[in-house]
Amino acid sequence: MGTEGPKLPLPPREKRGHNRWHWTTVEGVVKVALTFTGILGELFYPPGVNRTRLVDWEAPQRPFLFKESWQHITMYSFFMLSGVVDIVSQRHLARQNERLEQAAEALAFYMVVLLMATHIENRGSVEVRVHQLFMLPTFLVALVLSIEVWVPSQPTLWVLKTWMGLVLSSWLLQLCVVLYTPPSGQHWRGDSTEDMAFLTTFFCWHLGLMALLLAAVYGLCSLWLRHCSSGVGSLGPRYKMCPTESSNEELQRLQEEEEELQNGGV
Repeated sequence: MGTEGPKLPLPPREKRGHNRWHWTTVEGVVKVALTFTGILGELFYPPGVNRTRLVDWEAPQRPFLFKESWQHITMYSFFMLSGVVDIVSQRHLARQNERLEQAAEALAFYMVVLLMATHIENRGSVEVRVHQLFMLPTFLVALVLSIEVWVPSQPTLWVLKTWMGLVLSSWLLQLCVVLYTPPSGQHWRGDSTEDMAFLTTFFCWHLGLMALLLAAVYGLCSLWLRHCSSGVGSLGPRYKMCPTESSNEELQRLQEEEEELQNGGV
């Protein structure tokens, strides 16, 4: 969700060929499919359950029903919207609008932070702490995506977004372990200062471990490109450096096309 590296912009629609789904990214389709599955699960799983009602009209107070399920459905819906925007931008617009895609994805992550803020109300200390720590990388991913709407193609932002995305994912798994399946068999105690302190300590470990993982992947890729790419370079077309003379007409034409692609109609 929002942690991928830079992607090449798609060519204009008239140059994409006639295959209907050829230029539609897998990412957008996967977003829609997984979130739709999640929504169905929240509404109808386990079999026989029906959580489609928002209000209990039979009760005198007319209380709302299934608060957590509807929070999850709302979260899934915004990520589904992000997937739909990806598909529309990359398939049905004359030119791909990358800024619109970034904005839709940022909105989905902001919604996660907002929903988490209400999700932890009236919860135990342990559950509040792990969700607060989860909100930190989620907000930073949303913030980076927002910045990229106006300042795209910044490698520093790519690294920060990827790092926070890894932390977000690993801490989500840690959250499930802490709340539901602690390895020791003993639940974490909210009234224990040691337990609460170690939650934050473990989160710091996640920050460090994910930074090491990112550095390791970067290092391995760099080594592969440096030592192995020469052996496979002959299998495909060789790329040449673009001439940089200001008088070169081809360079000017390419720069104009790049500006049009980046603007994307915004």
